[in-house]
Amino acid sequence: MPRIDRNQIGLAFDMQGCPNQCRHCWLGPANSSTLSEQAVRWGTSLFRDLITRGNTPIKRLSGATSFREPDLRDDYRKLYDLEAELGDGKPDRYELLSIWRLARDNSYARWAKSVGPDTCQISLFGLRETNDWFHRRRGAFDDALIASERLLDAGMKPRWQIFLTTKLLPELNGLLALADKLRLRERVRELGDEFQLFIHLPGPDHEARKIEDLRPTIEQVTDLPEVILEATRKHFSRDVLWQSEEALFSDIVNTGYMKTESTLPDVLWFLVCSNWNVFANTGTLEDWWCLGNLKRDSVETIIHRFESDETQGLKSLAHESPAELSRQYGNPNGQRVYSSKEGLLSLYRGRHCEKEWNTT
Repeated sequence: MPRIDRNQIGLAFDMQGCPNQCRHCWLGPANSSTLSEQAVRWGTSLFRDLITRGNTPIKRLSGATSFREPDLRDDYRKLYDLEAELGDGKPDRYELLSIWRLARDNSYARWAKSVGPDTCQISLFGLRETNDWFHRRRGAFDDALIASERLLDAGMKPRWQIFLTTKLLPELNGLLALADKLRLRERVRELGDEFQLFIHLPGPDHEARKIEDLRPTIEQVTDLPEVILEATRKHFSRDVLWQSEEALFSDIVNTGYMKTESTLPDVLWFLVCSNWNVFANTGTLEDWWCLGNLKRDSVETIIHRFESDETQGLKSLAHESPAELSRQYGNPNGQRVYSSKEGLLSLYRGRHCEKEWNTT
């Protein structure tokens, strides 16, 4: 990766865990243990010491007490205040909330709106049985419906992200009919906006590599309802939503395609797990992306490993030829669909790193 040349980075700790064990999750299963407030203060102080010594462009930190489902703990308001204390400026909030908490805490949606933003994305994989299977948690589907209602009651806008797999295909019309039955379009319009409902292919990373057999083929997605296709094109601002592995493979191998991911993310975060292993948001939480451990390694060492591509994951991202990865791990005749060349290459890199990790 390039040297970190920005003056602010994010530092996120696993203080809250996750109620789900989603089969598509790029982070992988959550550990049963989490970090304490005292531990998080100590971890943050290590990065603050680096800034104080003045030998880095980094001058400011954003702090987060989770990098999975936010606001999961009962003391979520206190943790929000802790994030403000640990970081520089107002805590970063994204259009993601705890669906589990929305379904159980009447006051949560209004509080979430007060700290912003006013939209919350809800992920769905199908109707009740299918959705709960993907979440690996009974009740997840019902929680999503309750959450949608509570968001609207609080003046917030739910956004439905529907994951496209072969398990969804026979249930997609049922989900669209449910959105109509709940009058989500009309109710969001009353809040002055348009209800967003779109389809999203699972990224083939970490846990999702285990469900590649559920990825639909190009033939299976030829007759999806136009209403969801049009909404998805609008959401992603592109006309072509997916292509077959065959088409993308040919493009990578025959056109000399080069990767574009060797630049820093728009917002660079370092993720600290409950066992103190540190990762960056440039890859998954699989072993070959681990930059070090804060109990054993200095922050300088961890940042050096990141900038120097010293992990197997970063090496595959920055130095492996996309064409060679495709030839070694791809299927030139594959008919399963992917959203982009980089999405498909992410699958090949994962297969490559897993093979290298298990044979060295």
